Amino acid sequence: MPSPVVTRFAPSPTGYLHIGGGRTALFNWLFAKHNGGKMLLRIEDTDRERSTPEAVDAILAGLTWLGLSWDGDAVSQAARAPRHREVAEQLLAKGRAYRCYCTAEELDEMRSLAQAEGRPPRYNGMWRDRDPSQAPAGVNPVIRFKAPQTGETVIEDQVQGRVVIPNKDLDDLIILRSDGNPTYNLSVVVDDHDMGVTHIIRGVDHLTNAARQTQIYLAMEWAVPVMAHIPLIHGPDGAKLSKRHGALGVEAYRDMGYLPAAMRNYLARLGWSHGDDEVFTTQQMVEWFGLESCGKSAARFDFAKLENLNGHYMRHTDDAELLEALIGFLPHVEGGPQMLKAIDASMRAKLIAAMPGLKERAKTLIDLKIGAAYLFVTRPLNMDDKAQTILADSGRQALHSLLPVLQASEWNAPALEAAVKAHAEATGLKLGKFAQPLRAALTGTSTSPGIFDVLVVLGREESLARIADQSASA
Repeated sequence: MPSPVVTRFAPSPTGYLHIGGGRTALFNWLFAKHNGGKMLLRIEDTDRERSTPEAVDAILAGLTWLGLSWDGDAVSQAARAPRHREVAEQLLAKGRAYRCYCTAEELDEMRSLAQAEGRPPRYNGMWRDRDPSQAPAGVNPVIRFKAPQTGETVIEDQVQGRVVIPNKDLDDLIILRSDGNPTYNLSVVVDDHDMGVTHIIRGVDHLTNAARQTQIYLAMEWAVPVMAHIPLIHGPDGAKLSKRHGALGVEAYRDMGYLPAAMRNYLARLGWSHGDDEVFTTQQMVEWFGLESCGKSAARFDFAKLENLNGHYMRHTDDAELLEALIGFLPHVEGGPQMLKAIDASMRAKLIAAMPGLKERAKTLIDLKIGAAYLFVTRPLNMDDKAQTILADSGRQALHSLLPVLQASEWNAPALEAAVKAHAEATGLKLGKFAQPLRAALTGTSTSPGIFDVLVVLGREESLARIADQSASA
């Protein structure tokens, strides 16, 4: 019976959870869920100078916002250093590692000679077969892995295919520094083995590490996990993803008003596909996900596609659910905390009533916040420049003539629309001559959801008062 699938996401806490890391976490999560397995979380915090508790918190918050859960507690790699040192000693005992007493000057000399001869700067193995009795006094040795010098290391990669690396191209890497601290490649192998990881899904930039790690697995006579190296994410111009392309922390996308479900959908399509499908639920992603459908080519990040996809999710999200998303978003955006304070039971009812009209025009939660702002302002409204222009250009006269018509109307959208249309026809003017001033008076702007919906959501008393404020001086 095959062992259950165990994947892992293993970020370094030296900054935020960037979008590429979020995509890697998603692929590990989807693969684990698809196979009824587990995804573990390991914080690779061996770089003590650059690792910070704040970065760990940002990673956990980013994963939580994306809706990606992990099994068990997050594991600190640094806390496992004694175990890593133990395995380094086992490799020494097996004859698969050795102590190297090279000085910094000798290593510099090796690099210089290699460059002069047009060779890659690699360690030349000078302590590989020397007796430790020849060790110079006062030099703390490193421990190096005794890599095979002939033959090939083969990775049967689930995405990249069969990858063959000549062993002559891999030198004897340091697995334990002179201060006793383990290095990345040793720590990763020991942790993945001890945690029972069966599948390693990560970026293709780790492919060289995969060869070195495979050699350590084999030296320890451990089973090598299945490996899958997914393509990197590039900008729309094909260049390496940078901040101008969207290489931001996951929390930046939260603050830009994207929905977690839309982000999961978009990230899944960066390097994985299911036919021609572009929009799919998380449940469908779990059902369909497979490494065989991951491409080899770099994926291209496109903000316009993300925004359009997010707009689709906005329109198809339940009104009450979208309101909760807006409420959760407000603390993270300028002016949001003040709006949040104003959301009582009455305001909730207004927001729910307004939501169908608001979400039709919104591509992000920022758009939703801006669209809903008319509900939060108090009289007399501040008019933006375009609204002032609309009102100055015969708009107040139009409102003055329309006010008694609205006062006499029933207060529902069809009745209000019929009343305004009849008034426009009676005066020989186009509907826009009344709708635009109405919009300006009711919202203080020149854009809003459908104006008759706005009238209904604001209610008779507030709507008529706002209109009267702007028609009084006509």
